Formats: sequence, C-alpha cells, structure tokens
Amino acid sequence: MLLLVGLGNPGSKYSGNRHNIGFMAIDRIAETHSFSPFGSKFQGQLSAGRLGETKTLLLKPETYMNESGKSVAEAVRMIKLPLSNIVVFYDELDLVPGKLRMRTGGGLAGHNGLRSLKGHIGADFRRARLGIGHPGHKDLVLSHVLKDFSKADRDWLPDFLDALAEHAPLLAVNDGLGEDATYQNRVHLTFHGDENVSENKQTDKTEKGTE
Repeated sequence: MLLLVGLGNPGSKYSGNRHNIGFMAIDRIAETHSFSPFGSKFQGQLSAGRLGETKTLLLKPETYMNESGKSVAEAVRMIKLPLSNIVVFYDELDLVPGKLRMRTGGGLAGHNGLRSLKGHIGADFRRARLGIGHPGHKDLVLSHVLKDFSKADRDWLPDFLDALAEHAPLLAVNDGLGEDATYQNRVHLTFHGDENVSENKQTDKTEKGTE
C-alpha cells in the first residue's frame, strides 16, 4: 500500500494559497485516477483508489500546516506503513516555480509542516518538493506562501499539476516503494517539453543551503 499526503491549510480562505500546492496535487491525482470521494478520517480528508496495481490512500490533513504530523501519524499507526511507502507533497520556496524535486529524508528548510511530520513520524519519508519560488527576502516569506497564486502563476500551475498526476503511478511501483527519480524525470519532460536537462543530476542555485 502507498500513502500520498498533501500539505496545506483547510478551508476556502487558504485554498488558492501557494502554501496549499500539496493539497492541489493530491486533488489532481484523485481526479485523474478516479479515486473515491474524500471523506473525514485521520483528522483529515481521505480518499482511496489504485495507482497501477497498488492500493493507494490520499490524505489531506485538516490540522493546519503546523500540526500536519498529528493527522499523518494517526494514519501511519492505523495502516502500519513504513516511511518508505509514504510520499509527502509540499511547497518548496527554494525551487523555482514549476520545478519538482524528489528526495527521501533530509532537512526541514524552515517548513513548519515538515517540522511537525518529523516530530510525529520521523524524517525519512519520501518527499515531492513542489517549487513555488522565493520572494527574495526572508521577511516576505510568510505573506508569499499565504497569498494566492498570481495570474502569471496560473499560466504554468494547471499543466504542472496535470504532469504530477499523470505520472503518479510511478510512485507506486515495486509494491509501493516507487521509482522516484523516474517520476521526477517524467514530470519534468511532460511539463517542460524537450529541454535537455537531467533532473536527477541538475542542481538549482536556489537550493543551496537547504539541506
């Protein structure tokens, strides 16, 4: 079994925020792959379906970003999943908008959702880091992430979410262990076209210092 978690804040007030791109990704995966309607469970919204042959659960914690770990920990205890079968989608300031980077474990980069997850389940879950760009100064970060995506962002965001959803079955192969590097590459090629870039080798200048 595989558990995909999207991080965000519940309610219409936050639904269009950059901080909620994790929720958006989970919603698009559910729609694309015909998952069940979301229902309340594990202090969040839960949907079930399959990615390829793998039974998959989609979870959107409703505990607010800073307490995301409470919801995920409850799900992990009930389902008894290893961290290697959990993929968390979240907003990443230190990646340019529309960039995906996969990794397992690592630092928190100031992300309160990740901090909560680490406190409740540990840090070694798989991560789908979704670039939203940095506002340029740390004093502007809070307003940046809690503002809706701009009109310019809406030129790339739907296609990015579509690419994330289209290739999501790659996260579930090998009994839920996934092919994360392949997923990253396929999303990049679908979203960016034929750019000659190897995603699993390229390092953005904006990522320095985030480990």
